Amino acid sequence: MGIVNVTPDSFSDGGRFLAPEAATEHGLALVAAGADLLDVGGESTRPGAEPVDATEEIRRVGPVVELLAAQAGVPISIDTTKAEVAAAALAAGATIVNDVSAGRFDPAILDVTSAGGAGYVAMHLQGEPRTMQDAPSYGDVVVDVGDLLAERLDAARGAGIADAALCADPGIGFGKTLDHNLALLARLPELVARVGVPVLVGTSRKRFLGAILRGVAGETGEPPPERRDEASLATAVWALDHGASIVRAHDVRPVARAIALLEAIRGAAA
Repeated sequence: MGIVNVTPDSFSDGGRFLAPEAATEHGLALVAAGADLLDVGGESTRPGAEPVDATEEIRRVGPVVELLAAQAGVPISIDTTKAEVAAAALAAGATIVNDVSAGRFDPAILDVTSAGGAGYVAMHLQGEPRTMQDAPSYGDVVVDVGDLLAERLDAARGAGIADAALCADPGIGFGKTLDHNLALLARLPELVARVGVPVLVGTSRKRFLGAILRGVAGETGEPPPERRDEASLATAVWALDHGASIVRAHDVRPVARAIALLEAIRGAAA
């Protein structure tokens, strides 16, 4: 899943692709590099991010979704928590709704997804983006995340979303400490078994990777997002080898190549 941020404040590439033409060109380049689907977002969900109203979010993403749906040749996902934005994006050609709130912020998003016959990604998020990293706490993070995702997947089914259209995301970095993130990755097979639907993992360029890389291979401090791609790749391969079905990436080409290698090894082992 290639990432197309149409935002001024995303942690990695905010402001680079605000113009519809620039965002579309970026999305097409991601497909050329090996992306199997594109995730378009118009509201940053980084820690401390300020909310964006639906009108502005639609203004940002609507033209990009329409252009990519017509040109990219891969499914387009809309990254939003708002029913109004999801409806506009589906009308523009998106076929997947990627909701970091799992329908808790705007429950009508489940009905919109169902009515549109779209795929639905339910992500785990403790709290909300502005405050999620203040003091995240769990009994057992893998059990707690799995339980919440199972509950929200049932809510999606209750709204009429087909079981085959569902996907779950443990929300790496969303209301989690470094140790929480590592536990979710280490015990990913347990989580995959718990939710019973395909699992999407998004670790790309996230801050916990920077914390691990501090002082490694000449880094004098915590490396910025653009210097976390090797670690992003390592976690993507780990996730795919431990049960994930989709990984979300900023730098698509190395991930696509690693997947080809992983599949070749799996084929030899079969």
